[in-house]
Amino acid sequence: MEERGVTRTATRGMSAMLKAVVAAVKLVAAEEIMPRYLKVAHQRKSDGSLCTEADIAAQTALSKKLQAILNVPVLGEEMPAAEQHVLWQSGHDGLWCIDPIDGTSNFVRGLPYFAVSVALLREDRSVLGVVYDPVADEVFAAEQGKGAFLNGAKLIGRETVGSLDLALANIDLKRLSAKLVTQLSSHPPYSSQRNFGASALDWCYTAAGRYDVYLHGGQKLWDYAAGTVILQEAGGHACCIENDDFYRGDIWQRSVIAASDKKLFDEWKHWVRAQQ
Repeated sequence: MEERGVTRTATRGMSAMLKAVVAAVKLVAAEEIMPRYLKVAHQRKSDGSLCTEADIAAQTALSKKLQAILNVPVLGEEMPAAEQHVLWQSGHDGLWCIDPIDGTSNFVRGLPYFAVSVALLREDRSVLGVVYDPVADEVFAAEQGKGAFLNGAKLIGRETVGSLDLALANIDLKRLSAKLVTQLSSHPPYSSQRNFGASALDWCYTAAGRYDVYLHGGQKLWDYAAGTVILQEAGGHACCIENDDFYRGDIWQRSVIAASDKKLFDEWKHWVRAQQ
């Protein structure tokens, strides 16, 4: 039976490179991540976030496989910040950006909402993205100008609700202004909200129409790099709270307003900015 929002059409739109990245991501997940699920020790990094042996092993394996596909620098979440900044400066003409496990806290605690995220950037913008949820065995993938795919089938977002008051929202409250959080808590403009702690999947679920609108107060490069191109190629829309061009501003702390539908996006953006 076909899932709503997914057409079982031919996958000719997927390039050889995109297929190769999908295959690499799935292989690394099978070999380095899932055998360690619920079995791996963890430690906290200097910023308080979790890191496991699975994160490190997956990042190492992915880096080798991606450079065999296209030999450009690889920037990974688990690298030191100074190294990340150097790689960003040197990767204008091509840069892989990977988050080996987005949602490591979920991975450690057995919450089945985490993913492997890979993006290729050129001239500081995402041109290819792959996000793989190994628990659900769902691969979201996209390449600039060639559409978005879910498990190889063309991804077309679900029919959206007609207005913001009926919407299902994904909201991460942590880095939003106190005033905006108060308004969201006391006078939410949507019907219901969720947040499960894996930004890469949040972008993809918005692209697929599982969430109608999305809001985040500040994401790192690897949180949004793959998701932006997947959402865009699925027909969704995104900007920052501060400006309409999502690619403006600090790449290491970028806010997100997004929606799967243009009408909802405009309504959502107007409401969020009116609370600032």
